[in-house]
Amino acid sequence: MNYNLPSHLSNLPIYQKAMDIIVLSRCISNYINQDLVYLNTDGTEDNNIYFSGDIIQQSTSLAPEIINAELEKCSQKKSKHLAILDRLTTRLYTNCKRLEKSNSNGKDYLTILRRELKKFKKLQHLWMMTL
Repeated sequence: MNYNLPSHLSNLPIYQKAMDIIVLSRCISNYINQDLVYLNTDGTEDNNIYFSGDIIQQSTSLAPEIINAELEKCSQKKSKHLAILDRLTTRLYTNCKRLEKSNSNGKDYLTILRRELKKFKKLQHLWMMTL
C-alpha cells in the first residue's frame, strides 16, 4: 500500500498497526481459503469463504480512514471517519469470530488477528483523544 501521505502520518502507531493488520489478514485469508475453496459433499460452497474476503476488505479500509480522519479539518467529517473506523474494526473482529467456526486448519491464526485488533482498538482510543 502506497498512499500519498505526509511522513508524520506513517509514523503514527495506529497507522503502523493498521498496516500490520492488513498483512496479517491477507496471510490468514490466503491460508484459510486453501481449505474453504473446495465444494461440500452436496455440491455447495462453504459460506465461510466470503468472511475470509471480508477480513481483507475491511482491514484494507483501515489505513485510508485513519489518513482521512487525520487530514480532515471539519470536526463533523472527522467524526464520520472515526465512526467508519470503529465500524470496520467491529466487523473485522466479528468476521474473525465467524471464521474461527470454519472447517479450516488456519482458524487457529485468527486468535492472533483478534489479539492485534484488540491492540488496535486501544491505540484507536488513545489516538482519538489526540484529534
